[in-house]
Amino acid sequence: MTTVAVVGLGKIGLPLAAQFAGKGLDVIGCDVMSEVVESINRGRSHILEEPGLDERVKKAVAEGRLKATTDTTAATSKADVVVVIVPLMVAADHTMDYRNIDSATQAVARGLRRGTLIVYETTLPVGTTRQRLGPALAAESGLVAGVDFHLAFSPERIYAGRVFDDLRKYPKIVGGIDAASTDKAVEFYRQVLDAEVWPVANAETAEFTKLAETTYRDVNIALANQLALYGANRDVNVGEAFKAANSQPFSHLHRPSIGVGGHCIPVYPHFLFNADPDLRLPPLARAINEEMGAWAVALATERVGSLQGVPVLVLGVAYRADVREDAFSSAFRLRDELKASGARVYGHDPYFPGEHLESMGFEPYDLASPAQARVAILQAGHAAYRDFDPGKIPGLELFVDGRNALDRATFDRAGIAYVGIGR
Repeated sequence: MTTVAVVGLGKIGLPLAAQFAGKGLDVIGCDVMSEVVESINRGRSHILEEPGLDERVKKAVAEGRLKATTDTTAATSKADVVVVIVPLMVAADHTMDYRNIDSATQAVARGLRRGTLIVYETTLPVGTTRQRLGPALAAESGLVAGVDFHLAFSPERIYAGRVFDDLRKYPKIVGGIDAASTDKAVEFYRQVLDAEVWPVANAETAEFTKLAETTYRDVNIALANQLALYGANRDVNVGEAFKAANSQPFSHLHRPSIGVGGHCIPVYPHFLFNADPDLRLPPLARAINEEMGAWAVALATERVGSLQGVPVLVLGVAYRADVREDAFSSAFRLRDELKASGARVYGHDPYFPGEHLESMGFEPYDLASPAQARVAILQAGHAAYRDFDPGKIPGLELFVDGRNALDRATFDRAGIAYVGIGR
């Protein structure tokens, strides 16, 4: 019977642990947070927004397939496979902080046995598995990577809120530091996943795959933003134009938006171009997407005049629709641009309490008891806003739909100016 240690029980790690247990493996989940470990050992998921996760954790724990511990070293000493999904922390200036993943690696190394397979799923700069993590494992354990233990990289490619669907859908990319490590990792993932497993040339290729796919999306969104703003100034129906263009199978224009947020798209391109100044397109795309907040503020200033002292409502602080997560949200760039213009910045988000919004630099806004606001900007297209009634906002003159999510006719009927991205 294969025993798997999953190191890091966050939004991806815990679903992975439940997935492996559901395939009949014995799984030891490892996390530095004792409250997370205690919750799991009681059969409860601390991740509340993932459909089906709580039921899977409860079942796996009840069947004795899943248990959790804060002792990663002890768990590793019992494991045939170790999957590490500890986040690589990234600061606001996009510099990388390896302390968490280095600490997890050292804990794994102290319990490492000969013949163990170690797979990193944390998104990493190209070369990190071979050049940083492999040597660290070897130095702490006294074992040789590729000789005494297998080492591979396999990027997580799943979306919070639909993890189990994505685990069935997307091919699992696997690359080892040598052929034997690749083969061992492919064998493992074919045992625990229903999706196709794709071996690639090496760990570097697997690392680069994740960076390439996220950078592609960032660049494409930047292109969509540029084209949308261009077309909107020339009497173009941008939505129709994009749909028509995408009817040609080689065109895959994304949707324009007020910005790009989250742990992935605004972050991972930096893993490429921070280390290589000759990469010109990815940093330009990053700059274009980051400037969309300034575009919205300039638009508001053009339409209503100076924003000095003007109440402006930002709807949605989460980085995308219907998630309780605000990592690198474009709401923060929008907040900064509005405050620099002198505006009084209100924030509303159905997924966050007022105290959190206040801690993030927004004045909490109550849609049930609305205050005066001359401008409202939709930053996250939550389902809760689909029935938004602009007529209930006292003094509202301009609505900027940063996600092109709402029906313009609603605003026309209320006599309130409406502008979308390219609309």
